[in-house]
Amino acid sequence: MALDTVRTTTPVSGGHASFGRLLVAEWTKIRTVRSTAWSLVALVVLALGITTLATSLTAANWSSAQPSQQATLIADPSGQILGSGLLLSQLAVCVLGVLVTAGEYSTGMIRSTLLASPHRLRTLAAKCVDFTILVLILGELIGFSCFFIGRAFLQKYAPVSLSDPGVTRAVVGYGLYLAMLGLFSVAIGQLIRHTAGAISTVIGLVLVLVPLAGLLPGTIGKHVSAYLPTNAGSLIVNANPQKSELLTAWQGYGVFALWVAVLLAVAGWLLVKRDA
Repeated sequence: MALDTVRTTTPVSGGHASFGRLLVAEWTKIRTVRSTAWSLVALVVLALGITTLATSLTAANWSSAQPSQQATLIADPSGQILGSGLLLSQLAVCVLGVLVTAGEYSTGMIRSTLLASPHRLRTLAAKCVDFTILVLILGELIGFSCFFIGRAFLQKYAPVSLSDPGVTRAVVGYGLYLAMLGLFSVAIGQLIRHTAGAISTVIGLVLVLVPLAGLLPGTIGKHVSAYLPTNAGSLIVNANPQKSELLTAWQGYGVFALWVAVLLAVAGWLLVKRDA
């Protein structure tokens, strides 16, 4: 007599990991990739090293500096201190932000990621949260470190304190700007999905587009330049923005945040629509 075989079906998980688990998974990927460590080391070395070099040279050559240069430094010492290391250190954040997203497409890890977590937008959100917290914390530590290093060299010639108007906001804004710049780079990397192309695009937007916009004639160039993402966002690092600026510090940061929000929205939509 043939025995009937009864098949039982065991419920299978739908593959939707909780957001907490996605945060842990994305953090594991970020911290275990060697390029992350090197980019963070470059960020710290560039920021602290250039700030130390620039402010020490300024102090050593103070007596031979032009009166106009001395007046500029005295008017906004925190801007000079924070700005000296920001230009190059932000490039490390740009590269790291691109690698966090586009790097997965280069290695093919994106397929494993989406197989483990089919909810693509949730995965992208977890990646953004982890990376933003990392860059924000490190950026704040670097910002305060740069300020106190520069202050030690320049205090004799251009006294500055955290209690001065706008200074605390500028120092805190150092980390806020780098965090937003990191998200900006993450969005570009997710949109382009090619490491070299995305890095070239981000660096071009940060270092090339702003000067080119300034070459536009009349007030057109001034308005276009003011609303470019990094130009607007970096206003938050200035304790005393110039009166000629079209935006205040927080308005500029809001414009930068709007740019990032739009880019991330487009990146998320394409992530859902396109194949891995």
